[in-house]
Amino acid sequence: MMHGTRRCQPRKPHGRALPLTFILLALLIGHAADTIATPDAGQPSSRARAVTTTAATRPAPHFIEHVRPVLERRCVVCHGCYDAPCQLKLQDYAGLARGATTTAVYDGTRLVEATPTRLHQDADTTEGWRRLGFHPVIPMDSAAPATHLPAALMSRMLALRRAHPLPTTPVLPATFDFTRERVAQCPGPEEFDAYATEFPLWSMPFGLPDLPADEHLLLEQWLAAGAPAAVPRAPPSGLGEDIATWERFFNGDGYKQQLAARYLYEHLFLAHLYMEDAGDATVFFKLVRSRTPPGKPVDIIATRRPFDDPGVARVYYRLWADPESVIDKTHMPYALDAARMRKWRDWFLDAEYEVTRLPGYDAGTAANPFIAFESIPQSSRHRFLLDEAEFTIMNFIKGPVCRGSVALNVIQDHFWVFFSAPGFLDTAAYGRFLAEQEDHLRLPAEAGGALWSVAQWIKYARAQRAYLRDKLAFIHDQRDVFDRGKIEVIWDGDGHNPNAALTVFRHHDSASVVRGLVGQAPKTAWVIDYPILERIHYLLVAGFDVFGSAAHQAMTRLYMDFLRMESEMNFLAFLPPSTRQAEIANWYRDAVDEVRDYVETYFTHDIIDPLYQYRTDDHKDELFAVLRARVAPALEADRFALENADLPETALDALQELPWIRGGPASHVPETVLINIRGGGVMTLLSNRAYTNIASMFDEDDRRLPPEDSLTVVNGVLGAYPNAFLEVTLDDIPRLVADITDIEDEARYVQLLDRYGVRRTSPRFWPLSDEVHAKHARARPLAAGILDYNRLENR
Repeated sequence: MMHGTRRCQPRKPHGRALPLTFILLALLIGHAADTIATPDAGQPSSRARAVTTTAATRPAPHFIEHVRPVLERRCVVCHGCYDAPCQLKLQDYAGLARGATTTAVYDGTRLVEATPTRLHQDADTTEGWRRLGFHPVIPMDSAAPATHLPAALMSRMLALRRAHPLPTTPVLPATFDFTRERVAQCPGPEEFDAYATEFPLWSMPFGLPDLPADEHLLLEQWLAAGAPAAVPRAPPSGLGEDIATWERFFNGDGYKQQLAARYLYEHLFLAHLYMEDAGDATVFFKLVRSRTPPGKPVDIIATRRPFDDPGVARVYYRLWADPESVIDKTHMPYALDAARMRKWRDWFLDAEYEVTRLPGYDAGTAANPFIAFESIPQSSRHRFLLDEAEFTIMNFIKGPVCRGSVALNVIQDHFWVFFSAPGFLDTAAYGRFLAEQEDHLRLPAEAGGALWSVAQWIKYARAQRAYLRDKLAFIHDQRDVFDRGKIEVIWDGDGHNPNAALTVFRHHDSASVVRGLVGQAPKTAWVIDYPILERIHYLLVAGFDVFGSAAHQAMTRLYMDFLRMESEMNFLAFLPPSTRQAEIANWYRDAVDEVRDYVETYFTHDIIDPLYQYRTDDHKDELFAVLRARVAPALEADRFALENADLPETALDALQELPWIRGGPASHVPETVLINIRGGGVMTLLSNRAYTNIASMFDEDDRRLPPEDSLTVVNGVLGAYPNAFLEVTLDDIPRLVADITDIEDEARYVQLLDRYGVRRTSPRFWPLSDEVHAKHARARPLAAGILDYNRLENR
């Protein structure tokens, strides 16, 4: 919509298709609509105003049934989450009514924390959003729409495109700024004429082909009618009893029930909860804190963090039906069913423990889960986090940081994740030990928006060293745990839980996490125990403030270094000492002395023998094989395996050559490429960037190792931010692989795009976009969401 806008795409369309009679009616006024804008400023002409007046007398398109599906297909793909240009979120009518602002959510120079602007939370009226600096983009008075159309930025952006069509060249000129760091242009109504004069080509959809004629006319019809809203649909009546049952569970009166509900809320507040998988009609809920009890309308308590003081004597945890379109980059479905209820009752309500008082909301208590929830058995908390481990890790991947180079350059581009087994150190003694480590386990959120300094970073490093020293001493006293376990200290998913192992892919400033061991054996792996799992959540999810100061966000990223290194060292603990040192030297090449010295402290005492007896000289490969065998019985069939893509043998054989590529082609291919197979499915080609080390948040380009870059190709859509689209037939695949293999410079990559690419300017772009979304929804009906086009390249 504004500069920085690219146009949108669907997950699964809502409502019914537009009636044919309406489309025919719209086409009757199509020629007049083509002249809506004057070439100089995008203002409606007298002829257009006449059309508007006529259109306003016709029945307005219904927002949910007609308008919303168009917005999903063409607009939400750029205007969703916190990184929507100009904060113009189009996932719901409330975002349209809120409008746009010049204030960016992601601001790496912010010295003090900003005022939160979360839709549905931080203001509940249009006037409230205007006080927070948002200006209108649609007419807000349907009683006199024709007089309001000149002020409707959405209509004027549409008109500007008609007056100044997008260039038809394959690559748009450099005057289009598609960089992630671009300064967004967010004109208000009074600034639009100047904007249209200076940037006549930066219309809607920004840097993408025109909307199809029927969709353009539909939006104009709706805007001309005053952009009427529609009453949100209530959840199906059949869910009423389920909602009541779950809200009774979350709102028991006893201290044990209240503490358990608080713990669950602080870990589920980002989830898309659902009680019935109804396909396109599945209703997703958010668990919110409310001032009102069940049976009353929800009154959301909006606090900066989920563990902040709610300011009321009694909090009620309510299920709030989320009205927004589902976008892939934040969608985290989580089932509420009878089996879940039984588990939670067993772990949190029926378990033998006593709660004599509820923890307070002071920062020192609330920001430290080892103190706030010490009463709940650690085994219960650990079981809960592991039960949906993909979701637990996905929270920091898909949570507050839909744009997160600062948060995500702390991880490698491809690695596997394993977990310590429940029962391993899940003892009352270890729970007390963690609570006693209060001073050593403090997280940045405890200090709120306070400024940070190098001295405080050093303080955290010292605290982490002390924690590790004390932890090793505690483990030494509990040495029999290791003597019992060996490789069994790795969780095997209890033989049936597919969350036993995960794969993480980083795509520059976004990332994906999926179940299973995807791709070839990676350079690094993590083994996450309960304290790490809990701290990751309270560091990067519950305690992370996307509106916080640059210092808060930097400290969050720096602290995550400790948790990554601890997870990596847990993995290396299974290797012989000489192999450990060789891996550390490889993973932390050219790291500063302080980091290398810090890493070395993990094995200074070497109190634990390798947790596996080796039979070969290739220790890491053997360890990966043993770990794969341990978790294999629990893992689902690999939905990303090429074998599941229904490909002919020649195509499959060719594709299986790509993961062996190092350097060259992998360095020139963008991070995420979606390959549409005509008459078949979709594949994703991922480029995994290599670095000497990831122990610094700065100078990332200086630490690149292009010769070690690699490729992963998978069946289906993996990643919410495609950088490029390719389209092939089944017969094309061997030649495509050969052409990828031959990429040695930018010119060769451009030749690849010329042959197979569907660029952002292609007339084929929107039909392909619709086809990919439809295939994505069919393959993963519950998990699929609308993709984001803010990372599309212009090459």
